[in-house]
Amino acid sequence: MQLFYFQAIDQDSQSFSFDKEESKHIHKVLRKKEGDILFVTNGLGLCFKTEIILASDTKCTVKILSFEAQIKPAYHLHLVVAPTKMNERFEWFLEKATEIGIHEITPIICEHSERKVIKTERFDKIILSAMKQSNQYFLPILNEPIAFKSFIQKEISGQKFIAHCEEEHKKTLKESLKKAENVTILIGPEGDFSSSEIKMALENQYIPLSLGATRLRTETAALVACHSVVYENE
Repeated sequence: MQLFYFQAIDQDSQSFSFDKEESKHIHKVLRKKEGDILFVTNGLGLCFKTEIILASDTKCTVKILSFEAQIKPAYHLHLVVAPTKMNERFEWFLEKATEIGIHEITPIICEHSERKVIKTERFDKIILSAMKQSNQYFLPILNEPIAFKSFIQKEISGQKFIAHCEEEHKKTLKESLKKAENVTILIGPEGDFSSSEIKMALENQYIPLSLGATRLRTETAALVACHSVVYENE
């Protein structure tokens, strides 16, 4: 199934038109015409079966025939990840994490971060594309970048973990994770969290977390954490 996206629709909608860019893609590139069926999600858990009633390079209008809802998971997975020096590596993480089933992502700026200026416009497009490609009806939330000290003071519900490389006793997700509960995991930059950041997290009831015996790159650690939480909740 090829999935399209249109945010401004709900159960009460009867028809709608795609914007000019998407209309051109549907009509000229995909060669869709009147009478063809399109499946469209609003990114909020609903998928609509629609029929094209007007197809042109500038305007593609569809009428809604039916819709179905995707069951919302009993847990909420929020990864708070320091962006990598190379944008491509962070973009790879965003794409794969979306395919696996992440719910929320917050780029975090740490003391050792090599990239401190982050533009999220391209990140949004990557997440949207990955959602459509993997036939999911929930669009992950991408928050604006935030400094570590500001984020750590936020009230967070559910389980809270910090994955770091300092030597201390740490449990694995398999040992610590409670199924069907919200979970937030902090993943640091390539230089790891600073000692003061780790101390601050522990003082705010974050649990030290091990993601395995080997030292992982930021994007690898984030993806391992994402897959582990989703797997344990299946």
